[in-house]
Amino acid sequence: MEKAIYISDDFINENTHFPALLAALKEGFSSPDILVPQRHHHDFPNPETGSDSTLLLMPAWHPAKIAGVKIATVSPENGRYDLPSIQAIYVLINAITGTMIATMQAKSLTAKRTAAASALASSFLSRKDASSLLMIGTGALSANLIRAHASVRPIKEVFVWGRNAEKAKAICSELKEENFSCTAIMQIDDKIGDMDIISCATLSKTPLVLGKYLKPGQHIDLVGAYKKDMREADDAVIQKASVYVDTPAGLHESGDTSIPLHSGILTEDTIKGNLFTLCSGEVSGRKSEKEVTVFKSVGHALEDLMAANYYYNQFTNE
Repeated sequence: MEKAIYISDDFINENTHFPALLAALKEGFSSPDILVPQRHHHDFPNPETGSDSTLLLMPAWHPAKIAGVKIATVSPENGRYDLPSIQAIYVLINAITGTMIATMQAKSLTAKRTAAASALASSFLSRKDASSLLMIGTGALSANLIRAHASVRPIKEVFVWGRNAEKAKAICSELKEENFSCTAIMQIDDKIGDMDIISCATLSKTPLVLGKYLKPGQHIDLVGAYKKDMREADDAVIQKASVYVDTPAGLHESGDTSIPLHSGILTEDTIKGNLFTLCSGEVSGRKSEKEVTVFKSVGHALEDLMAANYYYNQFTNE
C-alpha cells in the first residue's frame, strides 16, 4: 500500500517554476479526459465577524491516473486575526486504487495555480510586448500574480496598490531582486490608463477598475470578487472589452460577470472563450493590438489537480 506523503507550503514556495506550472495547466485544459464535477459552494454564517464564510469542495479526476479534492474555506474578515482569507488542504489520490498518495497545504498551491492560470490566459490575451503591470490588491496572490505575468510577458514596470499602503510597500520589497521595478502607489485612477496589464485580486464589493480610464490594447485580469455581491470592474469595462473566463461554470459565481449577465450588458453568447477553448486552439485569443481584453477567473478544480500533480512529481523527482 502506498504511503501518503506530506508536501508543505514551504516546499511549494521553493519549487515553483511558473513556466513549467503554466505548461502543466495548459496540458490539463487541453485534455478532454479530465473530469471535473460542479464544485460544492456553501456559505455559512460567521456571527463572530459579522460576515459569512464559505466552504468549497473541489474534486477532479483523470481516469486511470490521478484524482484529488481540495477542501477550502474563505473568511473575508481573517485580516483582523492576521490570517489569509483562504485556508485549504489538498488530497491527491491514485485514481486506479483510490489510495491517497499525498496531502499538501493548499494555501500556496491555490495562490500559485491561480496566478499561473491568469498568466496562461495572458499568454493568449495580452499584447506580446506588454511591459507594464498594475497590481490592485496586496493579499497572498499579489506577488504570485506579478511573478506569473512576468514569466510570459517582458514586464519592466510594476505598480502596486492596496488599501493598506504598508502591505503594498512590503510586496515591492519582496520583489526587489526581480528583473523589473516595483513601486507602491497611493491611488490608481491615473495609472489605469497607462498600464498594459491590470491585475486585480481583492474582495471588493465596489468596482475598482473603471472603464472610463481604459485605453486601447489593455488586458484586464480579474481574479478576486468570488461572490455575486463582489465586483472589481464596472459595466463600462465589460462593454469595452472582449470577455474571456477561466471556465463557463464560473459565469454566475462572481459579480463581475453575474451582474452584467443579469442586466443584459453581457450575454453568455458574447463571451469570447475560456481556458479550455484557448488551450485547445478552438479560439485564438487577442485579435488586434487595439483590442481590450478581460479575463475573469473564479478558480477551477482542474487547476488544483494539475498543480498538485506538478508538485507531487517535484517532490518525488518523477
